[in-house]
Amino acid sequence: MSNALTREAAAVGRSVRRCFTESGPERDSAVQALKAAGAALLAWALAGWWWNAPMALLAPWTALFLVQSTVYRSLLTALQQVVVVVVGTLLATGALALTHDTMAAMALALPLTVLLGTYARLGTQGLYAPTAALFVLAYGSSSGFDILHRLLETLLGAAIGIAVNASVLPPVHSGRVHRLRARLPRDSARLLHEVADGIGTSYDQEQARGWYDGAVRLADMVTELRTARRWSDESHRFNPGRRLRRSAAVPPPPAAEWDFTWDRITEHIRAITRSLSEAASLPESALGVPGLLSPLLRAAGDVLACRNGSADEHRRAHEALKAAVAAHGRLASVLADGRQGAAPALGGLTADTERLLDDLTTVVDSWDDET
Repeated sequence: MSNALTREAAAVGRSVRRCFTESGPERDSAVQALKAAGAALLAWALAGWWWNAPMALLAPWTALFLVQSTVYRSLLTALQQVVVVVVGTLLATGALALTHDTMAAMALALPLTVLLGTYARLGTQGLYAPTAALFVLAYGSSSGFDILHRLLETLLGAAIGIAVNASVLPPVHSGRVHRLRARLPRDSARLLHEVADGIGTSYDQEQARGWYDGAVRLADMVTELRTARRWSDESHRFNPGRRLRRSAAVPPPPAAEWDFTWDRITEHIRAITRSLSEAASLPESALGVPGLLSPLLRAAGDVLACRNGSADEHRRAHEALKAAVAAHGRLASVLADGRQGAAPALGGLTADTERLLDDLTTVVDSWDDET
């Protein structure tokens, strides 16, 4: 127990340190937390202190939850919450007017509002439909004046929450897209080099499974990239500060075709490592051709390692790609010769590496277009 607490405290300490020393999700979370608190204080100052509204709590409560991770999400959540509060309030008021008894009104209104809360288009805000109904029924605030104030204070809190989120360091989530874009080539190159070194000698099933697990993690990274891209696209919607604050410092994310290409590349690497894992159980594995497959994979890794935008790196990428294609030609000739003992596994590897080299050619050509 004490070890777990120590590790957790150390993790929290690292997060706090990164919040103050570098930009990233920790700093973004801290900024959003401060903005939410500031929006709630401002809403209370206007509704509770200046206006002295009878239901002033609703304004800071709404503002607090509308400082969302993107401006678009703040607007969407505001619309959902206003609809939920209005419908929940009206259902509770109607039930009370019909039954003239708080308990009976709860029995009538709560099932309807809980059911309304499950409506998918209302998202997580659907939970507040029965909450709004309970406020009305528990405190007897069902007059026309009370309903009007409930709506006005909810709208005030929503307006303040949206305004604060949109005007004070409006969140833009492009950083994760760029970090994943940089990691994918680097981690893919590292794995290809590791496999090339491993098959240069004999390898076992456990080592091959480790390579395959690494390839699966690369594929998972592509999935993370797609999620990060959607998050980035959403953060640019209705964001008035994106041009002024961050666009000049952060280049735009790569086109969506980049994700599709890397989806194929990581799938080819996974197929190669799967074939190697299956071949490890063959007698005298390593496919009998380590001198051909190893330099092919090393050259393919060299292609992906050459990515910093300079002309010299691009020249080295072309040279590495040419070496990989030549090694693949020698591998294919061994398969065509028909004397290879592990021909089925070798045939799969030859096809997988050919597809990998086709996509690497596309990647290198795209780098040339960027310069």
